[in-house]
Amino acid sequence: MANLKMTTPPKGWNSWDVYGASVTESEVKENAAYMAENLLSHGWEYVVVDIQWYEPTADSSHYHAFAELKMDEYGRLIPAENRFPSAVNGVGFKNLSDYVHSLGLKFGIHIMRGIPRQAVHLNVPIAGTNLRARDIAHANSICPWNTDMYGIDMGKEGAQAYYDSIFKLYAEWGVDFIKVDDIADSKLYSTHLEEIKAIRKAIDKTGRDMVLSLSPGPAPLKYGTFFQEYANMWRLTDDFWDNWEQLKDMFTRCAQWSPFVGPGSWPDCDMLPLGHIGIRSVDGGGADRLTRFTKAEQRTMMTLWSIFRSPLMLGCELTDLDDWTLHLLREPTLKIMHQEGRNARQIHNEDDWVVWQTEANATVYYVIFNLSDTERVTPTEIVALAKLKNSETLVAHDCLVSY
Repeated sequence: MANLKMTTPPKGWNSWDVYGASVTESEVKENAAYMAENLLSHGWEYVVVDIQWYEPTADSSHYHAFAELKMDEYGRLIPAENRFPSAVNGVGFKNLSDYVHSLGLKFGIHIMRGIPRQAVHLNVPIAGTNLRARDIAHANSICPWNTDMYGIDMGKEGAQAYYDSIFKLYAEWGVDFIKVDDIADSKLYSTHLEEIKAIRKAIDKTGRDMVLSLSPGPAPLKYGTFFQEYANMWRLTDDFWDNWEQLKDMFTRCAQWSPFVGPGSWPDCDMLPLGHIGIRSVDGGGADRLTRFTKAEQRTMMTLWSIFRSPLMLGCELTDLDDWTLHLLREPTLKIMHQEGRNARQIHNEDDWVVWQTEANATVYYVIFNLSDTERVTPTEIVALAKLKNSETLVAHDCLVSY
């Protein structure tokens, strides 16, 4: 199993929901500083720069087809210096990573699977070999929603060497978290098993602990044991946004995936669209906004993600986080279930009443969710499920969890 040292699911911040593909170094630093001051003591520690950090012209969550990318002589993408000025002189993300680490936090980046089309068209050399980009590129393996990359033909000599070269670079930068996209459920080709294996091998060769997160979803359930062996996180859904139908659907997905939760193995419900999102991301049905989830729905989401033990990745602008949301992110019972829970599972699902159970510190925790659109009195037989010795019950009415 991948990275057994990681005994608790990751918690942190990712730039996508608020800045799309266009986040800047100053914005990353501001959010990191807020996290260190206000959330680190509650377990939130990862700061992740999402897609297109290598594109100088990125300005929202809309991708620019065939944009010119920043790349070194070996076809390895490097940060756009106009957006990340500390990357000058070829140091990449080393200075930004050092800053994040100085706050007691961990640093992560997003990448697409494969090799840049730009590298293939220029036929650049592959570091440490006598081969070139065209020798390994799989030009028919493309991403339908992003034009940056070709897939890599893992049957070709030099294929593993290219992945080794980029992860060697990331280790030198001090990267602790890698989100790899277009790989868990590529919309054209399902799951790219051989490239996942190659990425796992490349990470292990560096000798550096890196969380490996695979996107997008829904990851196929039939590959559950494969994901456990080669990754740390894998998405259960396509991009998750702030609407009730998507949230309600996650109860089924979590129930299906709960047997695969364990040390180093975290099925991923996707990011938390809380607080102020969409400043420069126009996905999810709207632009600059506060989350559309009601407070009751926000508590329901946080409670399900926590008892299931999904990774928790905030997608909001942290620097203007309101007190109510900050309290939710610090809620101690949720932290116990998320960080210390064991054997979490759904034990009841009928008539829009769902009950989950987990165990932590010799206590059994139960959560009762009312998934209907009306407030209802909890049936006595549902309450009876959670009235056991050494138990604590969190009861949800109209999606409202009472702590």
